[in-house]
Amino acid sequence: MDTHQREYIIHQYIEGYNQFDVAKMVAHFDESIVFENVSGGEVNLSLQGIEAFKQQAEQATAYFSSRKQTPISFQHQANQTEVTLDYHAILAMDFPTGQKIGDELALQGKSVFTFSGDKVIKLVDIS
Repeated sequence: MDTHQREYIIHQYIEGYNQFDVAKMVAHFDESIVFENVSGGEVNLSLQGIEAFKQQAEQATAYFSSRKQTPISFQHQANQTEVTLDYHAILAMDFPTGQKIGDELALQGKSVFTFSGDKVIKLVDIS
């Protein structure tokens, strides 16, 4: 798969994410997708399988009244693409961390997509 095809798949995922459309997010995922969320250098969430990912993604839609990932850059390696992203969201609920409903999040992070054929087999979100 060439880099343009990878970027198309990643853009489809991001559009689905921004639109709270889980089906669109997972359209190019392998059934055995591995997902990890890394914060502060530590894995705080690890999922395996498309059903586990979809369940978590559906739950996460309730956390935000709006959310938007904007890709800033793409770095392609052999079977991976690392995307630097700007992230903006408005909270739809209070969080145990002290953040309140209506608070705005604005941060930058990275997502690393690992491909096999035309499918994403692993996604790591890093903040």
